[in-house]
Amino acid sequence: MQTMDSITALPDGAASSPAASRNVEPILNVLRAHLPARGRVLEIASGSGEHALAFARALSGLDWSPSDPSQDARTSIAAWRKTAGPENLKPPLALDAADPAIWPEGPFHAVVCINMAHISPWAATDGLIRGAAQVLVPGGLLYLYGPWREADVPLAPSNAEFDQNLKARNPEWGLRALEDVSALARDHGLRLTLRVEMPANNLSLLLRKA
Repeated sequence: MQTMDSITALPDGAASSPAASRNVEPILNVLRAHLPARGRVLEIASGSGEHALAFARALSGLDWSPSDPSQDARTSIAAWRKTAGPENLKPPLALDAADPAIWPEGPFHAVVCINMAHISPWAATDGLIRGAAQVLVPGGLLYLYGPWREADVPLAPSNAEFDQNLKARNPEWGLRALEDVSALARDHGLRLTLRVEMPANNLSLLLRKA
């Protein structure tokens, strides 16, 4: 699975990510405030599946569909679901964000994507925006989490170093400009409605479909 975090493999096939454990509660607090009480949620690039497990448990009125292009990630998601998953946590989907043509049929009330944009080519973000616009209900939420560049906000030293490390690992990776993502979203009928500062110099971005 694509990650910059250390991953611990567990005997049953699940994987554990320290980053997921650290940020799950702050992210859940934002989601709880802005997701509907009932509906369908599609999570893109679910990684180890720990977020999907925690969110499905906490938000029991939502059918939570995790996805990832990585077989290792889907194996981990399936293992968490088998051992501890609630009924509203659906089987993991094999889905590449860069190809909206293979996305599941909507409608979804929300699309959630955590820590993907900076560790994938720009084509993945482009596909994410186009795919979300395709499957979301009117007024539906696209939730993005991670570190971002902002034109009028100095980049934190830790994020600047992180950005350099990402580009050294893959020239197509790196922190994305919030303005670029917002402009792309507008082109596809999505509007940035809220920016929430999060721990460790991350942001939650909430975009709504017109």
